[in-house]
Amino acid sequence: MWDTVKDILTYHATEPMLFSSGLFLWLFAGFFCIYLLLRKHTTARLLFVLIFSYYFYYKSSGTYFFLLAIVTISDFFIARWMNNIENRFSRKCLVSLSLLVDLGLLCYFKYTNFLGQILASITQGHFEPLDIFLPVGISFFTFQSLSYTIDVYRRQIKPLENLLDYAFYVSFFPQLVAGPIVRAKDFIPQIRQPLFVTDEMFGRAIFLIVAGLFKKTVISDYISINFVDRVFDNPLLYSGVENLMAVYGYTLQIYCDFSGYSDMAIGIALLLGFHFNINFNSPYKSASVTEFWHRWHISLSSWLRDYLYISLGGNRKGKLRQYINLIITMFLGGLWHGAAWNFILWGLMHGIALAFHKGYRTLLGRRKDDESHGWRRFFAVLLTFHFVCLCWIFFRQNDFASSIDMINQIVNQFSPSVLPQLLTGYWLVFSLMLLGYVLHFLPDSWERACLRFVTWLPLFGKALLLVMVIYLVIQMKSAEIQPFIYFQF
Repeated sequence: MWDTVKDILTYHATEPMLFSSGLFLWLFAGFFCIYLLLRKHTTARLLFVLIFSYYFYYKSSGTYFFLLAIVTISDFFIARWMNNIENRFSRKCLVSLSLLVDLGLLCYFKYTNFLGQILASITQGHFEPLDIFLPVGISFFTFQSLSYTIDVYRRQIKPLENLLDYAFYVSFFPQLVAGPIVRAKDFIPQIRQPLFVTDEMFGRAIFLIVAGLFKKTVISDYISINFVDRVFDNPLLYSGVENLMAVYGYTLQIYCDFSGYSDMAIGIALLLGFHFNINFNSPYKSASVTEFWHRWHISLSSWLRDYLYISLGGNRKGKLRQYINLIITMFLGGLWHGAAWNFILWGLMHGIALAFHKGYRTLLGRRKDDESHGWRRFFAVLLTFHFVCLCWIFFRQNDFASSIDMINQIVNQFSPSVLPQLLTGYWLVFSLMLLGYVLHFLPDSWERACLRFVTWLPLFGKALLLVMVIYLVIQMKSAEIQPFIYFQF
């Protein structure tokens, strides 16, 4: 028995804590019972969640949970100190210190080897990569904490007086390791509110958890393991049509993986009485790259807009400067995703596309709220979707050469004759892909109707629905644990 408890409490590098794992589901059931018992004891409840959040992060990244504590303590005291100072230069120095601490940690763990290799290539020297472990979610919690100190610097919010409250905000486990990036002004007012979960909140939570589990484990993991990974790992071994289908598969996989995690995070937070903003809004329905970034990873795109694009000048210094700011923002957004040239190229492609779209609309004299309709929108969605698919090739591949190989196979070695055999051999994979895309492109009213139905179900019905999805997850789950894609960022 004690060996089992010890195993549960110990970090295992090959088995990080996942929302879709059986261990988390059992632990959360016990956690939730204690959480409800503490519902009238706010401070004790916050402390209990804080301890569980640090345990959750330990099970994801081991002893690197101390980085979370460093970021929390430094930004908490920097923000309080900054709030008591009126001198503008001193305030700038303090917010710069926050940037130095947070981005310094991020740069060391994420970019040291990448920068070392670049420097070695420039100087024609030799660089031996350091053995640096990338802590899970470091990009998310550093950005989240930074938004707090910057908002205090801008006097948009008042700093917290209680370290426990701030530690709770930064480490809250539903969004800790893969977002969404929650803004202080949205979350902090909820911290000490009385615990109250309405029937609508409970129904929506179950709907989101069920949808997230289904998207992540049934669709994303299955098509990844059984088809997508094989083609991306060896594109030259497959025909162009197989490569194209793998690109379509990865386009669906990354959406189902990341939006599935976000759905579960939002749903779990709702069960605990906290509201998160939506993080994905059917992004492949977008009729432009601009619209895509209003629908995809909304918490990150809005963070980049508010704290980077606007800080660079936004659209306040003329059209040319606006286009340059868009490209710089997306370049850094690509670099945020990973220390590799492929991520940088992915970001630049999106940045150039955003600038081109802004310029195109300016030439046509279209207002910001003008939207295309009918056939024009259909073809705009089709074009945007395939541009996003092209960008995903560079995002997914490990190097530029493999990306070009994949594109070359699609363009020059298409071989459509193998399609019937391909569909027969991978019928379940393509059935799930078709299901995933159909569900994605269904009208929003259908999703709202499903949400109302789940909310209407009695408690037994909700529990039965959850059990059915968990059973389906178990049946389709591979022996190998499939981490969420955005854990690496």
